[in-house]
Amino acid sequence: MTRPTLTQSTGPAATRILGLGGVRGERVVTNDEIAGPIDSSDEWIRQRTGIVTRRRSGPDTDVVDLAEAAARAAIADAGLAPSDVDAVILATTTYFHQTPSAAALLADRLGALPAAAYDVSAACAGYTYAIGQADALVRAGAAQHVLVIGAEKMSDFVDPTDRSISFLLGDGAGAAVVGASDTPGIGPTVWGSAGQGHLIRQTASWKEAFEQGTAWPTLRQEGASVFKWAVWQMAPVAEKAMAAAGVTPEDIDAFIPHQANMRIIDQMVKQLRLPETVVVGRDIADTGNTSAASIPLAAERLRREGQVGSGALALQIGFGAGLVYAAQVVVLP
Repeated sequence: MTRPTLTQSTGPAATRILGLGGVRGERVVTNDEIAGPIDSSDEWIRQRTGIVTRRRSGPDTDVVDLAEAAARAAIADAGLAPSDVDAVILATTTYFHQTPSAAALLADRLGALPAAAYDVSAACAGYTYAIGQADALVRAGAAQHVLVIGAEKMSDFVDPTDRSISFLLGDGAGAAVVGASDTPGIGPTVWGSAGQGHLIRQTASWKEAFEQGTAWPTLRQEGASVFKWAVWQMAPVAEKAMAAAGVTPEDIDAFIPHQANMRIIDQMVKQLRLPETVVVGRDIADTGNTSAASIPLAAERLRREGQVGSGALALQIGFGAGLVYAAQVVVLP
């Protein structure tokens, strides 16, 4: 018996980001409010992190609420309707339910059904991981329009007395819609993992916390080790992303790294030898570190404030717990 040859789907040769959207926590939290419990000061926090304020949400707001607001803005910016979205990828590590996924609930809220929907857990690299997947899905013919969201409510995992990471964290969501393009608008994704999971971690598993009656799990990091890894190991990844996209630092209009720490951002700019004309995303100064949401929020801000225009070439790189990382060059909508 002759077996039939399977048909495989194919899609367009190129993709791009069609629209962006973002939302930040409604409450402005100053360094003075943070400093007391960690026996610190506004000056110390500014010097160590570059953060002046961070944005946090109230107790009645969750990850899906933040994601919905950002998603609706991105869909509208793309000139589409929710019904045009046929896949939803939501990058988050701060959604409390293992199932159903936050993405599935979001697709329902938006009226994007029957879109495929799933969550990505890649910490601060979640958005760049998801952009790489969205690009592949469209070019493979598996979807026409993919909604990508990075959404985090980091304040749910804050220990106010922790000096390693908690004073950095903010809440927000950033979103992008990826679709077909006549010319390439998303370069190859350079991604990977580096082990060393202990460097950024949750203090206990949910099972341990429940069985042992310990305190609510929060986040910790080995700050000095993370700083060295981000500065010295991530610049070569960004260089590989530029090479894979066929561009040089002189071609780049904007550099949008994960908003981990202003000192890390400054050191990466030096390592990459970016021209002074390159606009650098520094949303961390008054939004804080929003993990998977930080890159799309920084991109949305640069465009909204007119620091970059439509068609700008942006190098973006996410890196965080895992340790995991992903970078790509994109054309901004």
